[in-house]
Amino acid sequence: MAVTVTDEGPVRVVVLDRPAARGAVDGPHARALLEAFEELESREDLSVGVLTGSEGHFCAGADLKAVSSGEMPVWDPGKGPGPMGPTRLHLSKPVIAAVEGHAVAGGLELALWCDLRVASSTAVFGVYCRRWGVPLIDGGTIRLPRVVGQGVALDLVLSGRSVLPDEALRIGLVNRVARAGEALAEAVAWAHELAALPQLCAREDRLSLLEQWGLSLDDALANEWAHGMKSLSAGVGGAAQFVSGQGRHGA
Repeated sequence: MAVTVTDEGPVRVVVLDRPAARGAVDGPHARALLEAFEELESREDLSVGVLTGSEGHFCAGADLKAVSSGEMPVWDPGKGPGPMGPTRLHLSKPVIAAVEGHAVAGGLELALWCDLRVASSTAVFGVYCRRWGVPLIDGGTIRLPRVVGQGVALDLVLSGRSVLPDEALRIGLVNRVARAGEALAEAVAWAHELAALPQLCAREDRLSLLEQWGLSLDDALANEWAHGMKSLSAGVGGAAQFVSGQGRHGA
């Protein structure tokens, strides 16, 4: 199976290693990606995931040969994994996408599923499936406007045009741009920085941020409070450390 997993301390690196298919995902690879991130969620010793491709290819989307032959099952929401694998998982831990080359169609949806995105100067994003009349069915029409705003998302969804790294950074589609060949190294270094922080508080704040969509302001504030209480109930050590001066001025 061309999905490889490497654990570097608290950071799990998942590589979709199908360069001959430009990282396109078929049924078996979708399942392998799903299992890699399910294990990330279940293991206490892992805190952050990184998803990338190999040999300059992130993911060109669903393997259309597998789709046309019926070899790639599509599950209804709530009845199985997403077509791209982990895209319907709700993890308590963050995942960073490290993008070299194309992240288009379903590959864009896979990158959007991640919390953060590091793109190299070679990266290309786009709803390329528009060109063949293939719909976004794995979160693209939902996550894209939440990341870049509705107006920009409509431009990308309706046109299917390419988005290069400088524009992707400007519109908020990616968080950082690295030099060619260095997206994975930067993403892994960033993941280790995140993993070194107090995890319970970071995870609860992250969940509050993600869960606010669809909630009224009052309900969102109540949900934030509930998550915050989980962090505080674990102890007031963090507050005591701040009062004593630890962590100030970037320390």
